[in-house]
Amino acid sequence: METEIFESQIIVPASAIDDINHVNNVQYLQWVQDIAKEHWEEKTSQKMRDTYVWVVLSHFIEYYHPAFEGDQITLQTWIDHYRGVKSERHTKIINTYTKKVIVSAKTSWCLLYKETLRPARITDEIVTLF
Repeated sequence: METEIFESQIIVPASAIDDINHVNNVQYLQWVQDIAKEHWEEKTSQKMRDTYVWVVLSHFIEYYHPAFEGDQITLQTWIDHYRGVKSERHTKIINTYTKKVIVSAKTSWCLLYKETLRPARITDEIVTLF
């Protein structure tokens, strides 16, 4: 499967900072989910979003370097592989200026039918979008 990297940039807000003056670990996890959602919404039609929804099965996240208020960071995400109803998505959070990887994450997602919340097989139509 040939992967396409989806990318977004943000400036670290004061609300992301914890008691030791760097980005809180929970905030990184939120950004991992936010970039996945942004990627899904960028690539899919409203009809597809009305039909399907993704839920997280697991996250594996590694922290390498801290980020601080005002830092510009780049969020990158891509689909590594899929099988049946599951997809594995990778995310990197990088300091835009130093190019240092701050965080890397691997998330296992399950596709559901939005109306019934039952698992939905990942179709070729979805695969070709990513």
